[in-house]
Order: sequence, then C-alpha cells, then structure tokens
Amino acid sequence: MINREDMLELTRRMTPSRTSFTRVAGGYMEPDGEIDESFNVNFLNLSAAEKEKNLAIAKAVPFAATNVNLRSYAFGDGAEQRKMRQLLYGMRECGLKNDALLYTFYELVGARYRSREPYAILVFHDRYDVPVKASDKERQGESEEVYEYLIGAVAPLVGEYEPGRPVCGFLYPAFADRSTDDAHVAIFQADPEHKIPVFEELFLTR
Repeated sequence: MINREDMLELTRRMTPSRTSFTRVAGGYMEPDGEIDESFNVNFLNLSAAEKEKNLAIAKAVPFAATNVNLRSYAFGDGAEQRKMRQLLYGMRECGLKNDALLYTFYELVGARYRSREPYAILVFHDRYDVPVKASDKERQGESEEVYEYLIGAVAPLVGEYEPGRPVCGFLYPAFADRSTDDAHVAIFQADPEHKIPVFEELFLTR
C-alpha cells in the first residue's frame, strides 16, 4: 500500500520555484510505435511555461489517487523484468544523459502501447534530499538520504509535439516511509477500470 503522505511530500516540491528535477527526456511516437522525434534537456534550461507544462505531467503520476489510480507492485523477478530493472537503473544512474538507454526504453514501450494517434513518452529525473523529521532543531534541515528516482508517463499529443494529460505512467523506485524502495514500483493508470497495461507488462512478472 502507498502512503498518501509520502506522495504529497514529493508533489509539494513540484513547482517551478521548488523543483529539483535535473532533466526531462522524451520520445514523440507514431501510432505504430516508431520514434518520430526525441528530446533530452536540462530541466533548468526550460522556459517558465515549459516548466509548468512538464511539471503538470510529472506531478499527475504521484499526485494521483493512491491505491486507486496509483498502486505499488513488487518489481518482477523474471528474466525480462530483471533486464528492464537494469535499464531503469542505468537511466537513473546517468541522470538521463545516455540517449542510447532512452531510445531502448522508448522502443520497448512503443512495442507494447497501442494507439490510433501520435503520443509522447516522457521521463523525468530527480534527486530529492529527504530532510530529517525531528523535534531536535539542530538536526532540522539535515538530509537523511537522497532519493533518486524516475517518473515516466505516456501522454497522447494534443497538438504538434504537445503532450496532453498522461494516461499511464510510473514512479521508480517506489518511495515508502520517506525512503527508497528499490524492490517496488508505483504504476499509474488514469482510468483504472480500463487499464493501459504497458508498464505492468514491462515491469511485472506474468
């Protein structure tokens, strides 16, 4: 189960003035899953308007209704899932600076996502210095750990290279009890009654 307070702790920082996102990367996909265009930028170099748009997309994943639209799952231990976990680990460790890893990720998602319209696959990278929660004023402001994570989202295009609201996504690794949980992934579904199972297929053992 996901603790709502953990997610709110993350989303409270997802504003232009407070965000610590380092990069955002994405692939613009044709309906058949082929990559049309891609981008990979330092988040701080975005214009104010672009920061707002991208933060809204990223925030939609952890801010979703916990344990309804956003659910925690144990990452699968099958051969394919172990390779997928290694891919996500590599993307996270390089801070999204390795385009070859990103292209592999876009291709894997594109091979499973079914769409009649062009769409975007977006990935965000962040490092969050989790502050100590203590009554001891001397310790306040100190960091307990650094939670380094990725948010992924699939969003139909609403204009030329303009992603709309995400229909599915993920948060990896999970954030539980204000700490990194490498064994779990949180998967987002905008409509849990009609799932788009692309990330379940990629991350979970069937």
